[in-house]
Amino acid sequence: MLITAWIIVILLFIIGMIGAVYPIFPGAVAIFAAFFVYGWMVSFEPFGIWFWVIQSTIFVGLIVADYAVSALGVKRFGGNKASVIGSMIGLIVGPFVIPIVGLIVGPFLGAVIGELIIGTEAKQAFRAGLGALIGLLSSVVVKLVLQALMIVLFFIWVL
Repeated sequence: MLITAWIIVILLFIIGMIGAVYPIFPGAVAIFAAFFVYGWMVSFEPFGIWFWVIQSTIFVGLIVADYAVSALGVKRFGGNKASVIGSMIGLIVGPFVIPIVGLIVGPFLGAVIGELIIGTEAKQAFRAGLGALIGLLSSVVVKLVLQALMIVLFFIWVL
């Protein structure tokens, strides 16, 4: 049972880290779920109140950062609500239309198309797309760091 638990926990950690880059995977949710899998299959004993407070705070921070950092990138480059919505749609649709490359092209094109739909000049629409791309890349870096921190803290508490 212990080996099975560790295999599931490690797989959830891997899925979580992939999810930081590839939005189809559940990211932080998978990492958080790994804590419960470990608790149910091995023991909740190593986890005290501070473990859950710290991990929950990081988890909520990840969810907020995921949307806020991306939106901030668009806003900083002069985009508006249409480009934020377009970049989010592009982030979801892009990887399906153009596997892997769609992760980068999708948000960029989504923001540009969103701006063009509302009548923004092409040059400004392109700037908003660039902001969406920078916001996405910044968001990925933040997610990777925070999710890695969650995993490291898990091992500190368990080992």
